[in-house]
Amino acid sequence: MTDVYEMEREEETYASDRDTTGWRNFWAVRWTRTNVITPLMVILRRGSEPKQLAFSAALGFTLGVFPIYGVTVLLCGVAVAMLGAKCNAPLLMLVNLIATPFEFTLMIPFLRVGETLVDAKPFPLTKDALWEALSGKASSELLHAIGHGLLGWLVAGPFLCLAMYLVLLPAIKWSQRQLGGQNRTPSERVVLLNEDALGKKDIGE
Repeated sequence: MTDVYEMEREEETYASDRDTTGWRNFWAVRWTRTNVITPLMVILRRGSEPKQLAFSAALGFTLGVFPIYGVTVLLCGVAVAMLGAKCNAPLLMLVNLIATPFEFTLMIPFLRVGETLVDAKPFPLTKDALWEALSGKASSELLHAIGHGLLGWLVAGPFLCLAMYLVLLPAIKWSQRQLGGQNRTPSERVVLLNEDALGKKDIGE
């Protein structure tokens, strides 16, 4: 009988047996392979529904670029608690991690969108303003800028999530076909594995 977690063990073995010489031994490559690529391959091969995976990844990215640093994991935890089985929690948290560099990149666009919506004066992005943000010495102008960034995220977030979903859905379907993942939920897959084992047992008897 094929163990439902056999793929995870095979992926770990495959990763450990790879050539660790040259660029593959670089710490950033090892970290990415261990913490991003291997978990992603395991999730795709488990056979979850592509729509669920695409939604989870899109939501994880949208929450991961929340313009206040340090609270994205909390937001993802709340989303998982609220959605339950409707989302894939491991993928949502993984994409939240992947979105970290984009969080800093998209802070300024969200800020400018919020300022445009309320017709506010653009916040000057100077070294002094950055130091105030990092040191916690927030001025009234900085607090207004944070509010504008949140407003920009709230308005642009749904469109970003929808765009990510539409892009990721066909990509996930293609990836599952290439990796052998089946378009089934994990619970359905366990049932099929049990039925297959029972059938083999009856034949043996």
